[in-house]
Amino acid sequence: MTSQLIYVVVIGAWPRLLKASALSSYLRKATCRVPPPAHCANMLPKAAPGQFGPEVHEPGLRVWRVEKMKAVALDSSEVGAFYNGDSYLVLHNCGEQGANIHMWLGQKSSGDEQVACAMLATQLDDFLRGEPVQHRQVQGGESSEFMALFPRGVTYKEGGVESGFRKPQDSGTVQRLYQIKGKRNIRAKEVELSWKSFNKGDCFILDLGENIIVWIGSQANIFEKQKVREIASLIRDTDRHGKARIVDANEGEEPEEMLKVLGPAPALPESTPEEDSKADASNSASLYKVSNASGSMKMSKVSEKSPFAQDLLLRDDCFILDNGANGKIFVWKGNGANAEEKQAALAMADSFMEQMQYPVMKTQVEILPQGKETIVFKQFFKSWN
Repeated sequence: MTSQLIYVVVIGAWPRLLKASALSSYLRKATCRVPPPAHCANMLPKAAPGQFGPEVHEPGLRVWRVEKMKAVALDSSEVGAFYNGDSYLVLHNCGEQGANIHMWLGQKSSGDEQVACAMLATQLDDFLRGEPVQHRQVQGGESSEFMALFPRGVTYKEGGVESGFRKPQDSGTVQRLYQIKGKRNIRAKEVELSWKSFNKGDCFILDLGENIIVWIGSQANIFEKQKVREIASLIRDTDRHGKARIVDANEGEEPEEMLKVLGPAPALPESTPEEDSKADASNSASLYKVSNASGSMKMSKVSEKSPFAQDLLLRDDCFILDNGANGKIFVWKGNGANAEEKQAALAMADSFMEQMQYPVMKTQVEILPQGKETIVFKQFFKSWN
């Protein structure tokens, strides 16, 4: 069973999302060699309710493995080790800074486990009042944000539990690194917090919470230099409410707080104009509105080219921001959208990827409730209030 089936069934409201003929066709494509589509929904397991307690409201990192359709918490010694035959649920609660829910899917995990993982993510999201940002991570294609949750690194292991789920850490201070690259479509991309991510031809932002360091490579173009300051100001004004300090740093003149986090600066690689051209191509984006106001879930293109106007995002609807060329899909949930639209977020993303023929196991999905938008999402808009 492919993961494209997963989120249509997870929602529990799929009869209202797709007409019977469309659903049958969709299931047929997704299941291929499994029993006839009419029997599929009845055969799928249901994740047990009531999996999470009040402790998930506390700051820290928690990891659960899917075992027999239940969320089984991992021991601290197991955190960071993932079996390629399993699915996992990862909660990173940063208290007042918000929470992130990650669904990690092993390349060999069963369809049943992936279904249960998405169901449990929905339960956890509901338990946290729908406030977390949700991410779907696939083995080998994890985001840098996810990898940064495991300071000791992530390891893959062969095997896993058979069809079904198997210590809190301090949330710590903000430490993120963004790369700003391009010439026409210039974008910020979160990368590994290491000198290995740097080169002479780009600009970078080291976000340390109270201090936002703007680092400019000696070969960076004028467009990147302008964009890096725009993104740094966006982080300061929207994420820190104007209370952070922006520090400018040129290559070779790194401030002490930067060296304290990254270590001594090594010799950095050169950059080429071809890399900027490739970045421009992958930084393109389109915006779609998704609504079931007519009685069935419909999608319409709002704008085919970024930057977008923020007022295109209507609080009574959900939207898909398509950055599939860069392996990323965002689903934005307006506060006024109805429950079915909000719960169908993952189904929307999977259906969209099928239409666009994006590889499911190589495309990251991020679900953003209104008011919880990330900097990477906000940068696709002309301005953000």
